[in-house]
This record gives sequence, C-alpha cells and structure tokens, in this order.
Amino acid sequence: MRILGINAVFHDPAAAVVVDGRIVAAAEEERFTRRKHGKSPVPFSTWELPEKAARWCLDEAGLDVRELDAVAYSYDPTLADHSLDGVDAGGWEKLRTLYAKRAPAFLETALPGLDPSIVRFVRHHVAHAASAALAAPFGNCAVLTSDGRGEAESSVLGEYRDGKFLELAHQSLPHSLGLTYESATAHLGFQRSSDEYKVMALASYGTPRFFPELRESVFSTGDGGFRTAPIDWERFAPARAADGEFLAEHADLAASVQKVTEEVLLDLAAWLHERTGHTELAMAGGTALNCVANTRLHDEGPFDRIWVQPAAGDAGTALGAALQLAADFGETIEPMPGADLGRGWTDDELETWLRRAKVPYRRCDDIAETVAAALADNAVVAWFEGRAEFGPRALGHRSLLANPAHAGNLERLNDVKGREQFRPVAPMVLAERAAELFSRGPIPSPYMLFVHDVAPQWRDRIPAVTHVDGTARIQTVDSREKPLLARMLSAFERRTGLPTVVNTSLNTAGRPMVDDPRDALECFGSAPVDLLAIGPFAVWREGGTA
Repeated sequence: MRILGINAVFHDPAAAVVVDGRIVAAAEEERFTRRKHGKSPVPFSTWELPEKAARWCLDEAGLDVRELDAVAYSYDPTLADHSLDGVDAGGWEKLRTLYAKRAPAFLETALPGLDPSIVRFVRHHVAHAASAALAAPFGNCAVLTSDGRGEAESSVLGEYRDGKFLELAHQSLPHSLGLTYESATAHLGFQRSSDEYKVMALASYGTPRFFPELRESVFSTGDGGFRTAPIDWERFAPARAADGEFLAEHADLAASVQKVTEEVLLDLAAWLHERTGHTELAMAGGTALNCVANTRLHDEGPFDRIWVQPAAGDAGTALGAALQLAADFGETIEPMPGADLGRGWTDDELETWLRRAKVPYRRCDDIAETVAAALADNAVVAWFEGRAEFGPRALGHRSLLANPAHAGNLERLNDVKGREQFRPVAPMVLAERAAELFSRGPIPSPYMLFVHDVAPQWRDRIPAVTHVDGTARIQTVDSREKPLLARMLSAFERRTGLPTVVNTSLNTAGRPMVDDPRDALECFGSAPVDLLAIGPFAVWREGGTA
C-alpha cells in the first residue's frame, strides 16, 4: 500500500508517505515556504494544504500521485460539533468543517492527477495515537493523546494490540488541557498554538503558588477524563503585552499552570495503566511536547517506559493518519527509523550550492575534527548534516552548536537567535556518557523530549546548558545511529574533557528551522555565527580560522 498522509486543519501542515508499512518521508510545510508553523491557526486557513511538502514526499518515495492507493487526511469533518464555536473558532467552526469536507477536491487541485475518491478521513486523535503507538519501538502498548482540540475532543486514552486501536476514554470539548495552556500562553504575552514551550521555560523561574486555586478549575474526574473551567487569569497576574516586562507573578502563573497540567496527566496515566496493565506508554499530541511533564510521568507515573513521537504536535498527525490507514488495510507497521525523515543533499549537490553562492569554503579531511576544534575555541557553529528533522527539535541535522563550559554562551545564543533570555539551550551528549552527567528522566533520550537533572559536580562545568532549576533537556547521541555527530563529540571531549556540547535549533526568531542549503547560507550570512559546517565543507566567517 502506498499512502500519503496530510495534516492541514489546525496548524503545522505537514505530509508523510508510508509504503508497505514503512515510513519513507515526512516533512512540514513551513520548511519549504519559510512561514513559521506553515499558516495561521485559524479556522479559515483550513483550505491551505501542505502542497510543497506533499510533492517532496512523493518525489522522495519515487511515486507519481496516480500511483497512490490512499490519502489519509487527519481530521474527520463528520465528527465535528458545530456547537463548539465558542471554544476557539470565534464563530467559524462551520467554515472549518466545510473546508475539511472539501479536502478531496482541494487535494485534487493541489496535486493534479490525484483521484479524490481515495481520500480517507482519519479522526484527529486517532491519528495522534497511531503516530505514537504504531511508530514506537515496542509493540502492544497503552497510548495517551492530549492537545488543544480535535473534531469534538481534546484527549483520547486507549491501547494498541496487534495493530488495532481500542479506545478506552476520551475527553469531550470544551474541556481541554491544551486550550487551557494556550489561553495562559496568550495571557502571558506569547503567541498561542505556537509559544507554549516558552511558558514551560518561564515556569522554572516561578513558584506554583496559584496551584491550589487553579486545581479547583482544572482537575481529573477519575474515569479517564478531566474538567477545565474557564479561568480569569487576571486574578493571578496582569496580562502581559508581547514586548512587556516580565513580573514575578507571570513566572508564578506559568509555574502554576505547568504544575496543574502535570497533575492531571499523572492522574490520566494512572487510570490508563490500571485499565490496560501495559508497562509501556506511547504519547502524542501537543501536550506531549511538554518535556517537563513527560519527565514527571516517567519518574512518578506507573509505566516502565514512555516513548514520545518526536513530531508529537499536529504535524505528526500526517504520519499517524497514514500509519493508521496502513494498519487498517492489514499492513505490518515498521517502527519509526528516526526523526531524520526530511530533505537531504549529496556532497556534490552541497558543493554546487556553495559555488553558486560564491562563498569561500574548504572541504575538510574530517568535518567532525574541524568543528570540535572550533567549539573548543568557543566558536558558534551552524551544523548542517544529513536529512532534516521531522518535528520541532533540532537533533543534530540542523543545529547551532556551542561550548557549554562558558556561561555567557546562553546569552550569546539567545542573542544570535533573537530569543528571550530566560529560555534555555540544550546539551547534546554521547549516549554512553549521559548517565555520568545527568540523572532523572529516561536515558537514552534521543529526541530531546524529557528533562534531566544536571549532576551537581557538572553544573559549574557546563553552565551554558544548566537551566535555572538545575535541569537540562538532553539529546543522547548513539554512535551507531549518528556516527559523524558522535565522532565530533568524542573529538570535542579529547580537547576539553567535556562529552557534551550545546545544541539548539538552526534558525533565528520567527523563522522555521533551516532546511535546505539556501536556508543555511542565508542564516549564516545574517547571524553572528562563526562557522558553517555543511556536509564535509567548512565556511568560515570573514577573519575566521581556516
């Protein structure tokens, strides 16, 4: 079976191709259009499709659109509840549903030759569930999804057995952990459906002193569900303008919202474990990108092992819808091979880009050694290698790297990226060394979806990646899976005694992560980065060391 998955309804439009149960390609539209999140998360943008991502996925799979057996669209408009206009749609819910119903015709126009009769609607939260459980590195498992909303619900709990999904509970709208977190995000001066991770970072600077009052409005119901009453955020902290000052109350509110979210998720996980008896849990949905909550689930919850799909937000439903349809057709699903499912270039193609750009460059005997030496000298390095990541995390394919030993590199990188100074950067560490530096949370942690405590004896040695609360969101690197990256880390340790480097996404404020060579060159040309390592080639800032 040759299946194209499409996410287009809410935000982060994306496409994926699954062939005979194997994930071939997956990509987000923003990486092609350079428009952050692909489009605005408003109902009247539902018609906007991930056209460029879909065409690339088909090309990568070597498929003509006429060869597709099915198209899986990760929303079922027949399940939409039009009484929910007040939830987040502002009276536009019927238009969203209308556009979703017309998706087969829209797709036929966007992808000429497509037979609209092969388009199948997949329930939004089932697509989330499939993107986690069917892609996970284990078989039968429990699955928990939670986000802002789907057609008429915000969470689904269930299990997969032999590729079949059994739903055990769901939470109907308007109750939604995701929408509550989004609402707090907007009150704190950030962009909803986009900047929730900033609230999670800000929470570390506050104390959850508003938690008891919030718990009266946000609580689990003991049956796999929960309640979220409307909250007057002004009771706790004044609304903050996007460029406004941060007050202590803002950090305390962030900490309180974070804690109440964690508590509800712990209750849901306990209920799900009791019902299923599974020892392994797969998670997806935007809430699953909350790595602090994920770590509490790992440490305090009942499951022995938790796996979070690296593109857990709505982009991942393109993959999940395709996987669910493949399973429905009786296909055996292969686990996700990694997050590097996007575009890549050969060395010859990269060199053609460099020649065309007329920048001085050098082909290195070993780019890993070149980068390690530069990092040891406290350079900031743009690292571009292999296929692009699917999902919001930079995982060593489109990354900004720096030396973690210098505390000033946190401020330096936030300045490079144009970010708020309270936001942390993450460490990339050799998998076999991770337990020496970090505790709590699962190791290995290849997708940067959990936080770990930095060992006390290491906090002064790697201050740039140690958050204010003594934690770090790590990425472990397995030399069998990422040999070049591991070689660079080993070379850096030889020079510095540190088996870890700073890793943050290769982009600047308001821009999607770098994807193609042009993006990399533009980012390098406009930001104070010392070295661009692109494939085996090194491009130094003028005056740098060749």
